[in-house]
Amino acid sequence: MAYPHLLSPMRCGALHLNNRVWMAPLTRSRAAQPGDVPSELNAEYYAQRANAGLIVSEATQISRQGQGYAWTPGIYTEPQEAGWQRVVQAVHAAGGKIVLQLWHVGRISHPLLQENGAAPVAPSAITANAQCFVVQPDGTPANVPTASPRALDSSELPAIAQDYAAAAARAKRAGFDGVEIHMANGYLLDQFLCTGSNQRTDDYGGNIENRARFPLEVLDAVIGVWGPERVGVRLSPFGTFNDMQDREADAMAVYLARAFQEREIAYLHIAEPDWAGGPTLSDEFRHNLRHEFSGSLVWTGGYDAQRADEMIQSGLADAIGFGRPYIANPDLVNRFAHQAPLNAPDVNTFYGGGTAGYTDYPCWQPS
Repeated sequence: MAYPHLLSPMRCGALHLNNRVWMAPLTRSRAAQPGDVPSELNAEYYAQRANAGLIVSEATQISRQGQGYAWTPGIYTEPQEAGWQRVVQAVHAAGGKIVLQLWHVGRISHPLLQENGAAPVAPSAITANAQCFVVQPDGTPANVPTASPRALDSSELPAIAQDYAAAAARAKRAGFDGVEIHMANGYLLDQFLCTGSNQRTDDYGGNIENRARFPLEVLDAVIGVWGPERVGVRLSPFGTFNDMQDREADAMAVYLARAFQEREIAYLHIAEPDWAGGPTLSDEFRHNLRHEFSGSLVWTGGYDAQRADEMIQSGLADAIGFGRPYIANPDLVNRFAHQAPLNAPDVNTFYGGGTAGYTDYPCWQPS
């Protein structure tokens, strides 16, 4: 069999998965309007890709405050919950499993996306040299610079943790197989973790333990809803996307891996930093994480099937996430199994729009 390690079944926490090819979270900005509600089109898209061992949904804002891009789906209203339920039912009917990625963008936002034109929030009032996607007052969409955020008061943090818990509860009612907490890629929880974006002087800033405090409070709130065996976390150590810097990235990753191990969460999902101009992760770093965390360890970042198979065979990975290959190849697992060529994704249809570049990529047909 081609790629016998990658295509073998696995157990991840409470989940039994058919293979180790995971569909990575992919923002596509196609939620129905008004209300950022998942639609039948989204259900079709995900069901097409149910061959994945596990689908990690696109990042999904836990509140209006957590939104940083137009047309991304939410999980904080009744219609959104019902929309996601349709998606989950379609994936399950096609034989797949899916978890919801819980998201708060923090400072990567703009008053046009916030309720009553409010400023975005962040650990510290530091503006990111980054962009967000908005609908302008004249109705036209545009990429615009992120706005200056205000620093969160510590008294506001419990309510945001509760927003995560409430979103996790909605995901559970919608029928998801679990949830993934987005602590990566320069969004709110990553902003707390990193030295460049967190310059607080209270119990949520300064040393590693303090910077990790709020993300771990969020994790505990979500575990309180789901139990640890259906919760995963995504990190992006050494990441530079969204104007991130961290002088203690290695030490923070090890600290968090130990905290995740203590909580016995299902998996740790690493977004490798080199896709956005960051450094290539070292073998030493990979070994350190594997040493600290015995749950399922998942890596995403430019893998092909051969390299993915080798990573799993080495013991450094339990599964590999695939992003852009899954955009263009809904039948990615079948293509890997037959060593068939892959469709190339159309970058012009990644974000926004309808079926074109979303649900119209062809499956492989043997000649």
